[in-house]
Amino acid sequence: MLYDCRTVGERDWGIRAAVEGIARGDLVVLPTDTVYGIAADAFKPWAVSALLNAKGRGRHMPPPVLVGSRHTLDGLVFSLPDSARALTEAFWPGALTIVVEQAPTLQWDLGDTYGTVAVRMPLHPVALEVLQHTGPLAVSSANRTGVAPAVTAAEAREQLGYAVATYLEAGPCSDPIPSSIVDCTVEMSSWRASAAYPRSAQGSTPVTRTFGRR
Repeated sequence: MLYDCRTVGERDWGIRAAVEGIARGDLVVLPTDTVYGIAADAFKPWAVSALLNAKGRGRHMPPPVLVGSRHTLDGLVFSLPDSARALTEAFWPGALTIVVEQAPTLQWDLGDTYGTVAVRMPLHPVALEVLQHTGPLAVSSANRTGVAPAVTAAEAREQLGYAVATYLEAGPCSDPIPSSIVDCTVEMSSWRASAAYPRSAQGSTPVTRTFGRR
């Protein structure tokens, strides 16, 4: 079902439906500050598999994880490099995804991650409100693989149909560009990232990598 979160009443009902759906293992489409995302409970392997199937992807393309606060990141990683912490302090919430080593004790299966996880905190009130109730979500762009990402929930529904239980509509994305991805598991002796990172992050340098649309 599609809920128009631009109205107070439907927003409340929609967020409640999304939170309850995530708890059951359903898929939800929600707005972010980049493009619309298709979300699943990161700790329910069958839900993550349903997400990959809905997009037409295999385990070799694991989804990133969205979090609702910087503090949540500490519970997901083995050890957070100073460079990664500086980046999150400067650019979260926002369109920056960092790749870090995941904590080995995590009871999840996102796919073939090889011990890493891509994490982002989005800058969108609807997404953040959902995340406050659900905890970390596996989220990828709301589109079939090979098709342009959806910039409205209605567009996402045209592509994903009944594979998704709840669609949260918040209007067209204002800046529909996938997030920048920085691999903080690789240390280099000189800057290779094109973006201007904060001075406090310099010294141990994260490297940009292309993972495709997130």
